[in-house]
Amino acid sequence: MRHGAVALLVAATLWACGKAGPPPDGAASDTPPSEEPPVALNPAPPIQYPPRLFDQRVEGEVVLRLFIDSTGRLAPESTRVAESSGYSGLDSAAVAGAPRLRYAPAKRHGIAISTLFLQPIQFRHSQSSQPGAPAAPAVTVPEPQPITRPPVRRATPPTDTSRRDTTMRRDTTKRRDTTPPPPKPVTDTGGPRPGAAAR
Repeated sequence: MRHGAVALLVAATLWACGKAGPPPDGAASDTPPSEEPPVALNPAPPIQYPPRLFDQRVEGEVVLRLFIDSTGRLAPESTRVAESSGYSGLDSAAVAGAPRLRYAPAKRHGIAISTLFLQPIQFRHSQSSQPGAPAAPAVTVPEPQPITRPPVRRATPPTDTSRRDTTMRRDTTKRRDTTPPPPKPVTDTGGPRPGAAAR
């Protein structure tokens, strides 16, 4: 019996040593993350700040809903404003410039996939480093944000497994009679009939 316990202890130790533990902090894992968002590739944002709104010092952020395929190509017909800036000119400029945005595709377990995501577009006045110099328009395109979907709730079958008889159903609703009432009989009032001769 003692040999069996020792053998069990040795087997458990070998099994535990063979399992890879979590990587130490700061160390990279050899396995890719399960989900990677798309990566913007444009060195400078291709979206133009509307000059009239820039002159009026209007700033804002537009969030676009975009769809890219597994090659990173944007489907232009999918571009929608998910969150408005409150200024139609900024919203229109963001939508008009979206087709020129370039992306590396999103990845799942290291494999390129098509995905729907949110892309913020920020319209800001940049502060000049020289006093008295005019502010320059700045349009920034932060990292894309995944669209989080609520978890899918699966329908669970009822826990009551007894069978009910559904062959006979009584109609308990009262229905309104929509047939017209029968015509009233014509009664003779005793007066002369038209076309009848008087006696």
